[in-house]
Amino acid sequence: QVQLVESGGGLVQAGGSLRLSCAASGRTVSTYAMGWFRQAPGKEREFVAAISWITGSRYSADSVKGRFTVSRDIAENTVNLQMNSLKPEDTAVYYCASKYCCGTYYRSYEYDYWGQGTQVTVSS
Repeated sequence: QVQLVESGGGLVQAGGSLRLSCAASGRTVSTYAMGWFRQAPGKEREFVAAISWITGSRYSADSVKGRFTVSRDIAENTVNLQMNSLKPEDTAVYYCASKYCCGTYYRSYEYDYWGQGTQVTVSS
């Protein structure tokens, strides 16, 4: 089992920045990748960014490229999401997720564990 706890959400004005963190505990030694997803009211959960735990390779959705950066700290078992130039359409609950194996990075159903989510609200 893996436990994931997100932090860092909040209210910010458009153009501002936030940094989300996700702390992993439990059976983390077999982690293959960690990702961030988000879900806005009335919409499906969507992929935001992911990072390979082994190689550090990064992947992000087109909607956040150039604005959001995912990073990892292996020693601390954390994954972070630096969000810059935030827009009102970035408003959502952001979820951290981890997976044990392979496949794609952007399909939510391929992830094994999820955090409880943290709210990000961007005002115009």
